[in-house]
Amino acid sequence: MRIPLSWLREFAEVPAGATAEDVMADLVKVGFEEEDVHRPTDSLQGPIVVGQVLSLVKEPQTNGKTINWCQVRVVPEGKEQILTGKGIDPSGVQGIICGAHNFVEGDKVVVTLPGAVLPGDFRISARKTYGHLSAGMIASVRELGIGEDHDGILVLSRIGLDPEVGTDAMELLGLYDQAAEINVTPDRGYAFSIRGVAREYAHATGTTFTDPASKVQAPAELAGGYGVKLNDDAPIYGNPGCDRFVARTVRGVDATRPTPPWMVSRLRLAGIRSISLPVDISNYVMLELGQPTHCYDLDKLSGDIVVRRAAAGEKITTLDDKERTLDAEDLLITDDSGAIGIAGVMGGAATEVSDSTSNILVEAAHFDEVSIARSRRRHKLPSEASKRFERGVDWQVAGIAAQRVVDLLVELAGGTADETGTDVGTAPETVTIELPAGFAARRIGIDFTEEQIVTSLEDLGAVVVKNDGGWTVTAPSWRHDLETKEDLSEEIARLVGYDKIPATLPVAPPGRGLTRVQQQRRRLIQALADAGLTEVLSYPFVSKAANDTFGVAEAGAERSAVKLANPISEEQGFLRTSILPGLIEVAKRNHSRGFRDLALFESGLVFLPGETVGTASIPPLGVKPADEVLDALYDGVPAQPFHLAAVLTGHDSPAAAAHAPRAWDWADALDIARLAGDVLGVELVVSQGSHQAFHPGRAAKLSLRTGEAVGYAGELHPKLLAAADMPARSVALELNADALFEAAPDVIVARHISAFPVATQDVALVVPADVPADAVLAVLREGAGDLLEDVALFDVYAGKGIEEGKKSLAFGLRFRAADRTLTADEASAARESAVALAAERFGAVQR
Repeated sequence: MRIPLSWLREFAEVPAGATAEDVMADLVKVGFEEEDVHRPTDSLQGPIVVGQVLSLVKEPQTNGKTINWCQVRVVPEGKEQILTGKGIDPSGVQGIICGAHNFVEGDKVVVTLPGAVLPGDFRISARKTYGHLSAGMIASVRELGIGEDHDGILVLSRIGLDPEVGTDAMELLGLYDQAAEINVTPDRGYAFSIRGVAREYAHATGTTFTDPASKVQAPAELAGGYGVKLNDDAPIYGNPGCDRFVARTVRGVDATRPTPPWMVSRLRLAGIRSISLPVDISNYVMLELGQPTHCYDLDKLSGDIVVRRAAAGEKITTLDDKERTLDAEDLLITDDSGAIGIAGVMGGAATEVSDSTSNILVEAAHFDEVSIARSRRRHKLPSEASKRFERGVDWQVAGIAAQRVVDLLVELAGGTADETGTDVGTAPETVTIELPAGFAARRIGIDFTEEQIVTSLEDLGAVVVKNDGGWTVTAPSWRHDLETKEDLSEEIARLVGYDKIPATLPVAPPGRGLTRVQQQRRRLIQALADAGLTEVLSYPFVSKAANDTFGVAEAGAERSAVKLANPISEEQGFLRTSILPGLIEVAKRNHSRGFRDLALFESGLVFLPGETVGTASIPPLGVKPADEVLDALYDGVPAQPFHLAAVLTGHDSPAAAAHAPRAWDWADALDIARLAGDVLGVELVVSQGSHQAFHPGRAAKLSLRTGEAVGYAGELHPKLLAAADMPARSVALELNADALFEAAPDVIVARHISAFPVATQDVALVVPADVPADAVLAVLREGAGDLLEDVALFDVYAGKGIEEGKKSLAFGLRFRAADRTLTADEASAARESAVALAAERFGAVQR
């Protein structure tokens, strides 16, 4: 919102010397954010004065152009020139070359004298051109930076001005004014007006506020005016689209009259261009009071005005000359001819005010915020009116705004107002809030006095009544955001001053902190980062093909996924059921930029819909849904387990002198999975796995001791790697981290560190090729007994010297006793016991 300071001063006591920066600094105190300063004098400097053309001689040139050699008086006749400087003639008459042809002798114009600076750092000086010494320039509105018209120079009589020659043109055109621009948050729509900002400035500075609405004398009741009917048969959330419509009639206006420069200047500083006098008046009142209004050409209306919902497929041509197809939710202003405006968004071209308009119907209405916001978004049609309506407009100010437009049309356009008028609708119920005496103090942490509380709320415009336990507060009609005692507490703190709130570091209540799952997540992620992997973040949006590949283990198996209603692209139209597709895309993108050796991991949610997704309808706003409605909503939300995934490509380290890097393989993916389990205190059972995204013979299924599968690890499928243009034999893993968290013990007990030495023995066993190595390892652990501290597979061999259909598995066994140093015989006996059990279970033969 841009606030011209001259306008603000009409309703708040802004010091004469205050700048836009000063005003913004004060408004920051009451919760607004600074945006920008708009000051014409930053790029425009005088001397710029009113001049009168004394003579004009047309001189054709060899290049085909015709220039005007003008003599322009820039001081009143009979008076001396008091300005000095190179190129300024002491006689008060300047010789100026001008190429425009839209003026004649006797016209009063704006003259930029030598020494002036125009926007774009265009400096004016006396210079020889076309055989004359041109000492100055006769300016257009575009050259002055106050408009886009460059068809000719600015002739003052055409904008309703007849100033004395020599008058400061910058002051005449309001160019010494400046505007402060602030950011208005969506909950404070009342501040999209000079009225609202002036009130807030008075709060911030403790000065007097004069409500502009109080200066307008509107009739208490209106009757006998133009016919208006409110007929909303499909209200959104039960709220009628229009609950007040005020219509006033002004006849005999001259729509061709120029808009006064003071109004044009304020509109320009507020960011709105001048269009025509009736439209400018409507915009001016909107900026002043915060109530959008609209002017119809009364003679183009046909029958009563009806406010209704659109028929599906109905069309309208709006003021921007675009035909729009309407939705059944759109709220319309209509007459017997059909739609003549999208309510609160933009009027229709059929009833637009033009230069030939002589009779005007003024509309000031109150529309439902949701209806307007949806129409604005649906038609991609932002407007100053919709910006205000969708944030909430004061219901009570509609009649005042209509009267203000009427008064200005009578004063500036020469019209005559009808005594009759229309005011239909039903006032909303006032919002009454109970504020307990000590609530604000407890909420904010300051012991507010009773005077501070009452004064702050009354300054807002609220009605405050003392009761036994505190106060009953009736919120002002322009503050739709005040609904609860918390809202009132926030307003009290804001107006008393945020700087009064002590900077006290809160003390955490005992027994709180990170939850068990939060601690587990942090520990898991930190462990992978410590192991040298790089954490990345990818989009949760994937293609249907990616979900089909990674979402289920078996190709062609039934798979369900959440389809997005409004995807960022059709290629990524689903929520992920696996983290790996996005992680592989990150790796692919890095490969395309030359980074080939990668160890990436990501943690996040996946989305696994059940039989029910979503609900048939959305509960209405403003009412707490019943328990069964909430249960249905939760039942429709897809399960969202937390997963962990990693992708390893290339080598484990860069190549260097005397160092050959090792390529990542399936064993590394398993080690990372085991690391995740170890960090949480969960033992993962590794078995031969089958998953369509992984290599048929180099994939492991990861399970808990209960048999619950929690993930896969291994080498990615060669076809998948080729399609993604990734290095062959890249490996990956994915784990259901939530399942690990649930299986993890509350306390991980560290293993006892023995002071006695370890005894290490190796064993190689030949077993059938279809026997999983993990099954043999489990049997060795079982057979070796309590002396076995650890067993690990370190080699798998099949080939020469090994019978066909068999394979050799080599294990390293570590033995240790808690109370003594083991002898070689004790260790050997434990090993033989383990081998014997493997022979019994699998027919294992020791090599």
